[in-house]
Formats: sequence, C-alpha cells, structure tokens
Amino acid sequence: MALWQIFSFIGVGAIILEILIPSGFFLNFALAGFITAVISLFVNSIPALVVDFVILSFLSLILIRPLLLKSRRSDKDAEALDNMYIGKIVKVVEPVTKNSGTVSIFDERWDARLLNDEEEIPAGSEAKVVKSESLVLFVERV
Repeated sequence: MALWQIFSFIGVGAIILEILIPSGFFLNFALAGFITAVISLFVNSIPALVVDFVILSFLSLILIRPLLLKSRRSDKDAEALDNMYIGKIVKVVEPVTKNSGTVSIFDERWDARLLNDEEEIPAGSEAKVVKSESLVLFVERV
C-alpha cells in the first residue's frame, strides 16, 4: 500500500470519527492526514511523513480549532436571540390562530401561532410569547 493511501485512510477515518462524535476535534487530524497524503507524493520517508503529520495536527489544533469553537458559540448566540422573546408581552396585529397570525414586538412584525387549541386572539389585544421556532412565535392569551 502506498504512503499516500495510508494517510488518506487516516484522514477519512478522522472524518468518520467526527461524524460519529461531532466535536470539531477530529477535523484537525483529517486535515493533517490529507495534507500529509499530498506531501507523501513527493517525500518517500516514513519518519519524515509521521513528523509532518504530527506537526500539521498540532498546528491545525492551535490555528483551526479556535475558529471552529467561535463558530459554535455564534450558533448558541443565535439561539439566545430567539429565546430573548420568550415571556415577553406582544401586541397582536392580525388575529392569531393555530395556523396564522401576526404580532409586533420591539417594533418588529413576527408570524405568530397559538400553541394550544385556544380561541383566536383578536387584533389589538396582547399576548405572551411562550415558544420560538425559527421565525414563528408561539403565543397564549394574557
């Protein structure tokens, strides 16, 4: 088996581990494995390639992992932004039913739905946000 194939298998194995255990940790080894596979096309020394793999793994952990963690934090920030509306009182702009409706909060218009099988909340009244899903706020009568 050629050296480039061995390091390619290491890269693929690291990707499979990342899929099974999503942490951003194994992506560093996958990247190092694929770069070392390309280097092995020009260098035919196993000790040199192992050293290259170790150095590339270490560098990717230092340089790329913080970017991955920052990306993960921004996803959590977006979640927190959605949750900032929960518990707030909103003004009903268009009657809210189980299937349609519009509310206004912080001078923004949002699609709204009833979470339970309550009666329609008429326009002009107030409601309380109990849940947020994407761009839809679920409300209940105040």
